[in-house]
Amino acid sequence: MNFALESKIQKLLQPHIPLVSPGILLQVHQAGRKILDLAVGETFPYYDLASLTKPIFSVQALIWAYEEKKWNENSMVSDIFSQDQLNQFQVKNLKIKLIDILTHSAGFEWWKDLYKETNYDLPLEKKWQKVLSNCFESVRQPAAEVSVYSDLGFLTLKPIIENLFNKSINEVWKDVSDVFYPGFSLHFNENNKLMHNEKFYAPSERCAWRGRLLKGEVHDENAWILNGVSTHAGLFGSIDDLSSFGLQMRGNLLGIAKSPIKSKTMRFFLTRARPSQKGDWALGYMMPTPGGSSSGVYFSPYSVGHTGFTGTSFWFDPSTDLLISILSNRVFWGREKKDFTELRPQIHNWIVETLRRI
Repeated sequence: MNFALESKIQKLLQPHIPLVSPGILLQVHQAGRKILDLAVGETFPYYDLASLTKPIFSVQALIWAYEEKKWNENSMVSDIFSQDQLNQFQVKNLKIKLIDILTHSAGFEWWKDLYKETNYDLPLEKKWQKVLSNCFESVRQPAAEVSVYSDLGFLTLKPIIENLFNKSINEVWKDVSDVFYPGFSLHFNENNKLMHNEKFYAPSERCAWRGRLLKGEVHDENAWILNGVSTHAGLFGSIDDLSSFGLQMRGNLLGIAKSPIKSKTMRFFLTRARPSQKGDWALGYMMPTPGGSSSGVYFSPYSVGHTGFTGTSFWFDPSTDLLISILSNRVFWGREKKDFTELRPQIHNWIVETLRRI
């Protein structure tokens, strides 16, 4: 551990706790070696990872399927769907490539309150049918040239992933978890039933719609209505889980990980996939937006990462071999409070600046 780094970052973070978030967990790895493991404020073993579910589960499943040649860069969504699905969701004439969904350039609206239109007591498959129909109804084609980050697009990955693997989404998660995350504590709380005692979960928000403080129930209402398991949100995990995921991504990229994923495949997914000024995206991974990145001002243009609405994120810069993982429950003070979005890039800046001085 780098104790000079720990002392400096703790001193800088302390004034922001609990004003910005009740607590923050922070890990930093340099060249694959942990140099900072910091907990400030009130912290917990497990956090709602929110949209980090996208890269950890959905994108990882698609990387695996790509490696096994189940799809390629020219695959159309309509090629992957069955005839019944084509008819049900009316997607036969939609010109959407699978990579368009990963780069948020397929034309989906960014968000809809699908949970308000879905009866929780319906059978799960009926709920998914209703949700997916609403998602595909939101598609605008031709899509806008600029990428629009969309949960709805990632929701539609559920039937796509199921068709590619010929398994249910829960079964695919089990396979992904067994192959890529053995020993990890990553989990969905299926049927919104907690896998662990609620005292181990960071409280997210007092939800007006559900009428209670959420601890271990997924914060995202659309994921909750789908029984807590989705392709856009729903995973819970620890700071060690998040860093280990980032290190595995790094290992795959460098070709040093024990994994079915080849370095060439990982480079394909971690390389810019949208033209400059049209979207800062690799395939399912964010890339830094100049002047406005959650990774701060020092991470190179080749960096990749992702954020989660609840106050979670990871960023990896291959140029400096630096990985920064953050967990917080910033929504505890209300989802409209934006202080954390200002603090997060500053945390990355503090880390890089401190490392350059010591």
